[in-house]
Amino acid sequence: MLASNALLKITPGLMIWTLVCFFITFWVLKRYAFGPIQKALDERRERIRRSIEEAEQARNEARRLLEEHRALIGKARGQAEEILAEARKVADAQRERVKEETEADRRRRLEETRRQIEAETHRALEQIRAEVAELTLIAASKVTGKALDDADHRRLIDEAIRELDFSVLEEEVAR
Repeated sequence: MLASNALLKITPGLMIWTLVCFFITFWVLKRYAFGPIQKALDERRERIRRSIEEAEQARNEARRLLEEHRALIGKARGQAEEILAEARKVADAQRERVKEETEADRRRRLEETRRQIEAETHRALEQIRAEVAELTLIAASKVTGKALDDADHRRLIDEAIRELDFSVLEEEVAR
């Protein structure tokens, strides 16, 4: 049964021709096909290796650039903080300067107002003294029934003013 199939039978002539054809085909493939195929495979392998190296270099370059970028961002943040701190210092200094100027202006105005009050007080006291002197002259004329000369007027005015106590008024104004 097994020998009845022609493909399963061993035929020495066919086997020799098959081996001859196989070796000729192998030699032709080795000479003309395997070399260029191997060369193409080697070139492709080299291109892949170079691509991997370039990718690695690009990755390293990207990492380096990322680190530089991060360093620059950190530096920029530091500079921004310095600028903000300087701006805060300037703002505080300006605020303090304005506060001092306002306080100095307030003191100056207060002193000016105090001087004006004192001047008005002295002016009012002088006016009161003049009116008292007038009233004293009128009262003296009525009491004595005669007109006095200028020397008598002066003497009576000075005595009347000395008797009046203006120090109480001056103390009240000074408060």
